[in-house]
Amino acid sequence: MLSVVLVPCVRGDSVLALVSAVRDEISVAGWRSDCVCRRARQPIFVAELKRKAGMMVRTRFESIGAYTPTTVRSTEDLTAELAVPKSWDLERITGIRNRRVYDSHPDRYESSFDLALRAIADCLHHSGYTVDELDVIISASITRTRGKEIFCYAPSFAVMLGRAIGADAARCFDVSNACAGMFTAVMVLDRMIKAGVVRNGLVVSGEQITPIAETAVREISQPYDPQFASLTVGDAACAVVLDGRGDDDDEIHYVELMTAADGAEHCLGMPSDITGGMAMYTDNRAMQNEARYQQGIDRLSDFLTETGRGWESEKYDYWIHHQFSAPAIDYISDLTERHFATPMPQKLNVLRDYGNTASTSHFLVLHEHLAQQKIPKGSKILMIPAASGIVSGYLAATISRLEA
Repeated sequence: MLSVVLVPCVRGDSVLALVSAVRDEISVAGWRSDCVCRRARQPIFVAELKRKAGMMVRTRFESIGAYTPTTVRSTEDLTAELAVPKSWDLERITGIRNRRVYDSHPDRYESSFDLALRAIADCLHHSGYTVDELDVIISASITRTRGKEIFCYAPSFAVMLGRAIGADAARCFDVSNACAGMFTAVMVLDRMIKAGVVRNGLVVSGEQITPIAETAVREISQPYDPQFASLTVGDAACAVVLDGRGDDDDEIHYVELMTAADGAEHCLGMPSDITGGMAMYTDNRAMQNEARYQQGIDRLSDFLTETGRGWESEKYDYWIHHQFSAPAIDYISDLTERHFATPMPQKLNVLRDYGNTASTSHFLVLHEHLAQQKIPKGSKILMIPAASGIVSGYLAATISRLEA
C-alpha cells in the first residue's frame, strides 16, 4: 500500500506531497482521490501523485450507458420500399435482420441530441461520479441534429450537452472521425487522464443515422449502388466515463488508431444532390477487401511485436468489431487467425438486431452483453475499429466492475 501524507501549500501554485512506496496503489488517508488542499484550494490529482512516485497512471472504463429507440424496422420492410428490383438478399449479405429507428413523431422526436442525453443519463446512473464532478465531456457523433433536419455544428455538441445536464465546470469539445468517433474520443481522453490534464471525463455519441437509409431507399437506382451500405444502419446512443483509477481488475491497456488517407474518398457523407436528404456514398469494393483488412492486422501485429507482446500472451477473451457485416467480420477473423496462427477469441456481435450504429457500435455491443451478463468479471476484450478515412486500430481493456 502506498501511503500519502499531504503537506499544506505555502507558496505559489505548488502542492507538496510526501510519498512513500510500495508502488501498487495510492491511499490518501482521510481524503478522496480528487481532494483539495484546504489552504491552497488546489486539486490533488491521483495522476499527478502517481507520476511523482514514478508510477504509471492506469485508466479504466468507470461506467457505461446506452439508449436505443423502441421502434424496430426489419431489413425485409426496408428493402421492400426500394424502387429497383431486389436482386440480392441484404440480410444474408450483412447478417442484419433489424435495426432501431428514431421516433419521428413531432411531440416525441428523437434527434441525435435527445438520444445522447438518454445515454448520458444511463451512464451517470451507473457511475460513481455526479455531473458536477466531470472534468471533460467529449461528443463524438457523426450526426448532430437538434430536431427534424436541424443540423448543429457550432457551438460544439458537447457544449450543448454539457449545458443541458448541468455540467457547468466540465471542459467540452467534439471530435469527428466517422464510425471511429467514440474510439477516437476514448483515445484522446485516455491520454488526457494519463497526462494529468483531467481526472475523469465522459465520452458520448448519439447517432440518428437512419435518415441516410431513408435517402437510399428513395434514390437507389441500380443493383450495385454507392448508397447500398446506407441500408445497414441503425440509430443508437452510447456514453462511457473514464478515469485514472484503473487496476488489475479494470484497465484500458492500450488504445491506438491509424488512418490510411489514400482511402479517404471511398466513403463520403454529404447532402444528396438528388433529393437533398442526408446521404452516404461508399465504394464497398475498394474499402472492404482483403488488402484493407490485412493492413489493420499488420499494424496490430507490429504493435504487439514492438511492445514485447504476442497474440497468445495477451489472452483476449472476447473481441468486438465494427458492426457493419457479419460475413465480413467472419472473414477478418479468418485472416487474423491465419496471420497469428492461433484460434481467435469469441466474437461479440449485436448487428443482427441493431445493425450498424455508426460511432456507437463497439460500445453498444459491450453494453448489451454486459446487460445480459454474458461477459464474466475479469474478461479481457479487444475492440477493432473500422471507419472511413480509412481508419483502423485496436483497444484492449479488462472489465470487472463495469455494469449495464
